[in-house]
Amino acid sequence: MLTAFGLLLVLFCSWLMTWCLRRYALARNVLDVPNVRSSHKAPVPRGGGMAIVISCSLAMLVLATLGWLAPSHLWAMLGAGGLVALVGFLDDHRPVAARWRLLAHFIAAAWGLFWLGGLPELSVFGEHVELGWLGVPLGALYLVWLLNLYNFMDGIDGIAAVEAVSVCSAGALFYAFLGAWYLALLPMVLALSCVGFLIWNFPPARIFMGDAGSGYLGILLGLLSLQAAMLKPQLFWAWLVMLGVFVVDASLTLLRRILRGESPHQAHRSHAYQFASRKFGAHLPVTLTVALINICWLLPLSLWIVFGGDGFAITLLAYAPLVALAVKFRAGLAE
Repeated sequence: MLTAFGLLLVLFCSWLMTWCLRRYALARNVLDVPNVRSSHKAPVPRGGGMAIVISCSLAMLVLATLGWLAPSHLWAMLGAGGLVALVGFLDDHRPVAARWRLLAHFIAAAWGLFWLGGLPELSVFGEHVELGWLGVPLGALYLVWLLNLYNFMDGIDGIAAVEAVSVCSAGALFYAFLGAWYLALLPMVLALSCVGFLIWNFPPARIFMGDAGSGYLGILLGLLSLQAAMLKPQLFWAWLVMLGVFVVDASLTLLRRILRGESPHQAHRSHAYQFASRKFGAHLPVTLTVALINICWLLPLSLWIVFGGDGFAITLLAYAPLVALAVKFRAGLAE
């Protein structure tokens, strides 16, 4: 009963802080003004993702105090997530040069990997692979790519929060099936922090997440996937399967744009989800479709991994139709 009350309190705090941040953004004119990358037509307050950062961080401190979150994992999440959120918050108010943002992202990734003890052992086609020193740069690249792709994918109402709620809820379910209930609390906390924000961000959005929130979610989801792999190497692939919609759309879009000679930092609206939202004339159908794909396609496959399926092979299976869908909706092609 006490745990359920605490989780509901996280949701309420996130909801309340999002309301406060919306009033602050309106008063200080912190608005997301439409540009060539935008999928909205009118200025909307931004920076609401800080509600996720604050409510989740406070909840993590409580979990650590109660002994339900290892101190090293607390420092990994707080330090890495906090630095990324801080840089994103500054960027939401006054643009930070891309090179300084990227430097901060790699520092945050290195910090998180240090406290987690490096990249854990992975399972590939049934064989356990220990990458040793090579795991450090690969782990940093993985985390930095995940936090940046999350920023890229936060372009229509509700999509980033819905993705985080789906992935974290699935992650908590993995732990529940494995009997590791105490580990399920952290993804549940992050999911409920996102639900509190999503109440204000659901289409039509009354506030946007901003770089602070999207970057924070990206790096925390990456760290949570590595934490899961420490319990069972196959779980890394289960988390990666659940992240499939974002990973495929962002990766294919970036690859196609680079091959076309475009700068990765150039603003654009060529993600598959952006083409889809313009085709359907609204954000809601696309956001709900992402949720349905996560629940009806990716969740069953990720549970197959949890119950003993080959993680690497199932990830390839899960991504195949997502690639086809992204190609159908012209991911990375010129408008």
